[in-house]
Amino acid sequence: MPKLAALISPERAADVVDAETRRLLEDRFDVVWATADHSAGPGSLAKPPALDPAAVPSLAAGADILLTSWGTPRLGKELWPDGNGPKVVAHAAGTVKNLIDPVILDQGVGVFSAGPRIAWSVGEYCLASMLTLARRLPRFDGAIRSGGWKQTEYRGHEVAGAKVGIIGASSTARALITLLKPFGCDIAVYDPYLSAERAAELGVRTTTLEDAAGAQFLSIHVPNVPETKGMITRELIANLPDGAVVVNSSRGPAIDQQALLDHALDGRIYAALDVYDPEPPTFDASTLACPNLLLTPHVAGDTAEGHLALAGYVLEDALRWLEDGTRGPSFVDPAVWSIAA
Repeated sequence: MPKLAALISPERAADVVDAETRRLLEDRFDVVWATADHSAGPGSLAKPPALDPAAVPSLAAGADILLTSWGTPRLGKELWPDGNGPKVVAHAAGTVKNLIDPVILDQGVGVFSAGPRIAWSVGEYCLASMLTLARRLPRFDGAIRSGGWKQTEYRGHEVAGAKVGIIGASSTARALITLLKPFGCDIAVYDPYLSAERAAELGVRTTTLEDAAGAQFLSIHVPNVPETKGMITRELIANLPDGAVVVNSSRGPAIDQQALLDHALDGRIYAALDVYDPEPPTFDASTLACPNLLLTPHVAGDTAEGHLALAGYVLEDALRWLEDGTRGPSFVDPAVWSIAA
């Protein structure tokens, strides 16, 4: 029976492995589960404990598949001596760039990431943020809580039929595009790697950064690479139309955060921020009280249903790849490593 090593703490396993997937693993594999003794230290309600790096070699010894997630230490190439070692790394979380040495990709190891499953949760967050801010719900909520009623100086807007600029055609962007379909929006995407043919398949149009960033709704979906640092500049933010809604659920460094805050504090635009530079952010009282801002603590991809589905999502693709070489949606393509999130 092939061996699977779950390089995740018991608390994290309870977070990302649902009961059906756990039964599947026990039926098909000799499973080695990490225990509390393998944890690096105590966790918290918000963050399960990480795995002790010293525990990885013994847990992974002889394994065919490594199941990983948040809290798994970086897997060094020493786990693959002389090109041998686990055949699969199935990551029940997002990016694998901080998890593995890319040299193992050249050794034929199949690496899988649950990023595409998390993308759906992020897409829902982006749509919810757009609708919330377009209808000015935080302002109306605040009015009620302070004893007010109708706010005649504010009126909400609809997403339907609006121009939506999307920066980066990542998996999270594609999830949002799918969710926006019923709204009949003009979706303009800036991504130098998106072909016209692929854009047509998605039902969007390709455009320039300036055109996408001038939309009434702007959503950012880029990886954290040198080329994207500061790409949404103060000038682009200044050119947003009055009342525009900006959503950043990707990476904080992609946008001039202070410029965005300045325009939101002036009341000119609205912004939903789930990521920051740095994290966690430190804001002054006026920023925290600004009704034009919707601030969340890097939770766009964090849902109860989404997390429990992660292990099953990557393992389904991993098993198909082992059986016949099929590259499912969670397969990490070595050819796009340099531009991946």
